Amino acid sequence: MTLDAQARPKNRGRHGGGGGRGGGDTKPRAPRPRRRILRWSAATLAVVILGTAGAGYLYYEHLNANIKKAQRNLGDSDVPEATPNAAGQTPLNILMIGSDSRNTAKDLKLGGSKADVGRPPLADVQMLLHVSADRSNMSVVSLPRDTMIPIPRCTTDSKKYEALSLAMANESLGRGGPGCTVATWQKLTRIHIDHFMMVDFSGVVDMADAIGGVPVCVRQNVYSHTSDGHGSGLKLKAGTHPVKGEQALQWLRTRYGFEDGTDIGRTHAQHMYMNSMVRQLRANATLGNPTEMRRLAEAATKALTVDEGLGTVKKLYDLAGELQKVPTKRITMTTLPTVQWSQDHNRLVPDPEDADQLLSMVRDDTPLDGRGAKHKSEQKAKAPSTPAGTLAVQVRNGTGTSTEAPTPARARAVTQVLQGKGFTRAGADVGAATEAKTLVLYPSADLEGDAQAVAKALGVPLGQVHRSTDVSGVTLIVGADWRTGDTYPKSRSADRTPSTAAVLSGDKEDACMEVQKGFTW
Repeated sequence: MTLDAQARPKNRGRHGGGGGRGGGDTKPRAPRPRRRILRWSAATLAVVILGTAGAGYLYYEHLNANIKKAQRNLGDSDVPEATPNAAGQTPLNILMIGSDSRNTAKDLKLGGSKADVGRPPLADVQMLLHVSADRSNMSVVSLPRDTMIPIPRCTTDSKKYEALSLAMANESLGRGGPGCTVATWQKLTRIHIDHFMMVDFSGVVDMADAIGGVPVCVRQNVYSHTSDGHGSGLKLKAGTHPVKGEQALQWLRTRYGFEDGTDIGRTHAQHMYMNSMVRQLRANATLGNPTEMRRLAEAATKALTVDEGLGTVKKLYDLAGELQKVPTKRITMTTLPTVQWSQDHNRLVPDPEDADQLLSMVRDDTPLDGRGAKHKSEQKAKAPSTPAGTLAVQVRNGTGTSTEAPTPARARAVTQVLQGKGFTRAGADVGAATEAKTLVLYPSADLEGDAQAVAKALGVPLGQVHRSTDVSGVTLIVGADWRTGDTYPKSRSADRTPSTAAVLSGDKEDACMEVQKGFTW
């Protein structure tokens, strides 16, 4: 949910400072030319901050103490930050997590049973918020809860969780906390996650109450309830209605009753709510009542768990200043394309082509709304520092998928192709991997030109060359897109968002959820 408060701080620069205590003067004042309006949006169940700034440093130290903090990354390795564009700018990536924890009395009352108390929490909402390097556009990618993905080894101060080759995406949160969810996303996407923000059930309700109603739409009457007690309990008449508090939580949790009754429909409803919330807050930014500002600030800071890099009101304010630069019409909501898992029709796996296409666009800082140039196109290829004949290249077989076994001896076959192109020190690596798309990885900046030379020799696009701390030298991972043949196949257009990503633009005001058959009244 979002928290949106307007403050009028005295004698402060762009990033604030100073006191501003107590209720303040509620009488109208003459406009000040350099006054900054500080708007704070702490996003719905996914905790996305999509508006502008903070609560004017109201009770600054008190609010700081409200914010809970956790380690950003609990995985064994990290993903390097994106290469800056020609202007020296880099993208910003924030992972929003909605926890289903029932470990407080309030959370338990909002959902679940006593048997849920004490169990590891699940990350039932996961959204990657990507803000472009030039701050002109913003992309949100949701991961359906039922998606089966690899989870890396995660380590806390007291426990080590071994890697899982395939598990439900929401299990990562219970393996040490949000830092393991960040590590899982980095493994899945090869995108560096700068920050995370997490909220639980009660935090969603508190923030929804604080901001008032957000308009949502259903095409038919809906009641999310089954005879055996499943469903969120959401009950609405056809049309557009403002939802807040527990009803907003019901909307965000509804699965039975929307579209086809899957988790994908639930992500679409969450996107609609978030877009509507942002439009409303940006159109009605004035909250002049100091009491309301305090209530909003309290709700947001108490609801959030963030990484250390966002652990103060000032840091949240600075982040919000970056997010506020993106116009609403350039916010694009998407869902990671998936297909049914062959081993269980109730589970999903990332679509080998469309999911990688979408993630490649985010990695390359390509706008998902189809406007603007790719980030990677602004970069020039670097000259190799090592002659091809003396460069050691490891070739790894990553051709396996969720439905197909790896092509036998594929690493050896491609090694021979690479040796024939002058890379005589190339060798087949016995290590296994699974990659939808062929990649060339390198561990340090001095090897980038060498990695690009390998890609160029094979016809692999430079957008598939990435820096990674998971390798010790230039490493070619032959992906599922190159299971046979000596020539790398031509890829699809890298600047078009797959239709299966269910794109929803931030300025689409007539979006309305279809109701699942059997859940109308």
